[in-house]
Amino acid sequence: MADQQKPPFLGLSEKDLSALSQRAVSRAYPKGSVIINEGDTTDSLYIVLSGKVKVFLANEDGREVILDTHGPGEYFGEMVLDEGPRSASVITLEPSRFQIVPKSDIQALLKSHPDFAAHLINKLIYRIRVLTDHVKSLALQNVYGRFAKLVQDLAVQQDGVLVIPGKPSQQEMANRIGASREMVNRILKDLTTGGYLAIEDRRIVIRKPLPADW
Repeated sequence: MADQQKPPFLGLSEKDLSALSQRAVSRAYPKGSVIINEGDTTDSLYIVLSGKVKVFLANEDGREVILDTHGPGEYFGEMVLDEGPRSASVITLEPSRFQIVPKSDIQALLKSHPDFAAHLINKLIYRIRVLTDHVKSLALQNVYGRFAKLVQDLAVQQDGVLVIPGKPSQQEMANRIGASREMVNRILKDLTTGGYLAIEDRRIVIRKPLPADW
C-alpha cells in the first residue's frame, strides 16, 4: 500500500525547512506549468510548499512515463548537485507554490546541517530503489502485472476501506505503467465487472484482492 512505500525521512524536518527557507525564493505557478524540462541546465532545488507535481519522461511523440509525484513537504531537483542536465521533466498538476534554493546554498547547507545531508542521501537511495523497481517491472511483468502493482502502490486505508484516492485518470495510470489508455480501460472494466474494483466518490475502491492473472 502507498503508506508502506514512503521513503525514509519523506518530509523535511522543521529545522531543515527553516534553514532552507532562509536561502530560498518563493514562487507560485498555476496548474499545467512546466517547472523543469528534461535536459535543462538549471541549478536549483525546489521545495513543494503547496500543490502537487509529477515527474515524467516524454518522447517526441508526446508519450509519457510518469516516474513519481510530489506534494507539500517534498522536494525535487537535488540531482543538480552533479552539475549535469536535468534527467526528467516536472509539471504542476494543480496550482503550486515552491521555495527555490540555488545549488551553492544547498552545498553550504549540506556542510552546516548533517541531518539534512543524511536526509538527502536517504532520499537518493529511495529514488534509486524506486527506479530499479520500475525498470524491473517494465522488463519482467506484463501490462496487467504492472497495473496490479500500481494499484497496490497507490492504495491507502480510508475509513476501513482500501482505496486509491483522487481517482487517477486512465491516461495517468497508463503513463505510469508504460501501457496504452485503451489497455488500462479494458483491465479496469473487467476488474469492475468482476467485483474487484469499484468507482465511488472520485476514488477507486479495492473490493477484494486482484487476481494473479488477467
